[in-house]
Amino acid sequence: MPDQRLHATIRGRVQAVGFRAFVQRRAIELGLTGWVRNTVGDEVEVVAEGREKSLQALLGHLRRGPASARVEAVDAQWRAAIGEFRSFRITY
Repeated sequence: MPDQRLHATIRGRVQAVGFRAFVQRRAIELGLTGWVRNTVGDEVEVVAEGREKSLQALLGHLRRGPASARVEAVDAQWRAAIGEFRSFRITY
């Protein structure tokens, strides 16, 4: 099965709570590539590529977040991976 691409936007109390570092750790543990960043609208945006099973696991982590976060909603879109990433990083 070909790799997939997950584009997710997370809303709630997700900035200034360690959310980006949390996402990066989980993504690396799951063998995913891509990036995570804060948006100007107080959301967190994630683009990740890899195996669908690993992306589904990451999505579960996004829905919970770190202990200090309060996730209100996660919007997720799925596409075929395009292989543009070599690692998973925090971007600005």
